[in-house]
Amino acid sequence: MTGLLLIACGNSALLKVDTGYGPDPQLPEPVRTMIPTVKVAPAQPWEEGQAPTAASGTTVRKFAGELDHPRWIHVLPNGDVLVAETNAPERPLRGELLGIKGKVMGFLMKRAGAATPSANRLTLLRDADGDGTAEVKTVFLDKLNSPFGMALVGGELFIANTDALVKVPYQAGDTRASGPVTKVADLPGGPLNHHWTKGLVASADGSRLYVSVGSNSNVAEHGMEHEKGRAAIWEFDRVTGIGRIFASGLRNPVGMAWQGDTLWTSVNERDELGSDLVPDYMTSVRDGAFYGWPYSYYGQRVDTRPKPPRPDLVATADKPDYALGNHTASLGLSSAQGNTLGGVFAESGMFVGQHGSWNRNPPSGYKVIYVPFAGARPSGPPVDVLTGFLSADGQARGRPVAVAIDRQGALLVADDVGNAIWRVEGPGTLASAPR
Repeated sequence: MTGLLLIACGNSALLKVDTGYGPDPQLPEPVRTMIPTVKVAPAQPWEEGQAPTAASGTTVRKFAGELDHPRWIHVLPNGDVLVAETNAPERPLRGELLGIKGKVMGFLMKRAGAATPSANRLTLLRDADGDGTAEVKTVFLDKLNSPFGMALVGGELFIANTDALVKVPYQAGDTRASGPVTKVADLPGGPLNHHWTKGLVASADGSRLYVSVGSNSNVAEHGMEHEKGRAAIWEFDRVTGIGRIFASGLRNPVGMAWQGDTLWTSVNERDELGSDLVPDYMTSVRDGAFYGWPYSYYGQRVDTRPKPPRPDLVATADKPDYALGNHTASLGLSSAQGNTLGGVFAESGMFVGQHGSWNRNPPSGYKVIYVPFAGARPSGPPVDVLTGFLSADGQARGRPVAVAIDRQGALLVADDVGNAIWRVEGPGTLASAPR
């Protein structure tokens, strides 16, 4: 294993990292190597008193610590914060299909802090005394199955498990779910379940629920029979649970957020085409649109690996709106509406949590960024919001995932290696009102 890791260096980036951002990123020719580029930052969590570095004019504090792999956040109307403490479920077929490559990747993910057993619970955090940190931490709901996305509609909290959309009753102030877990709809899961996370948002009127479902592979190398219902965003009727594919060809859509009445998503693009390809992206999502995966990327640039090719589908592929850098693992996505960070962080923009690369040399991501909008479209280069997750010697002291605006306009960031929720505050951010 060690020998394989030593030679698994692949190629190094030739382009500057900022060329992979924006509406028209540089897209060089693909680079194929016998051994994929592997550059994983080993997990070395924060020492006592350490914290990420906040953008000029803002400050950061630890909102909550000693969590178990916190991946996703949902802010409730009363200011309480639900955190999904979660990780991948058992996936026996994945190891079988990937063989030695799967064993290597499993070893690497363990070094990166991503192979811990799933806690399978939602934890409620409450800032009881209004000082900007959570004093109350209690289990809201446990015995779930790799939960991820959450959405509150009226008196019902919807949760996207890895294999099903479920719901529980909720009343303002609840610190523990008071009713039974009810299944709303099945979601693509199964023994392969390569991309296991399921994001979730509700429409403005609460009638529809949108679930993001990642692919079962990098580029359909196991065959399209394993990709049924995957690499897509699903739309479900909230009451009946009847669903349909809303948009497809999205390799691994994770975060979703509304900008006005338009749904946006952050997407992890494909690997093993070199350190300078392919940029992750965020894009507005059109009903019925196809975004290329696995047959093309960034619109209609053909990927020759999937067999048989589908030129008919490639001809229909939409180009994404805004690239987020090569291999940055851009997972978290939140509208900037209501933020009080001040300065360049206008409310017409998006915050993005970049979990960090494994298939790029040198590494990319490992930070939180802000993308400004003008009207309904991205309008300029990204701005760093929270950095310092990657140490000078290449250790991952933390890895940001979910981002969310709390009731006072601060930015909450889930850090699944640091086992913490960070709170970024601006001069206009108020402390919580004491409860």
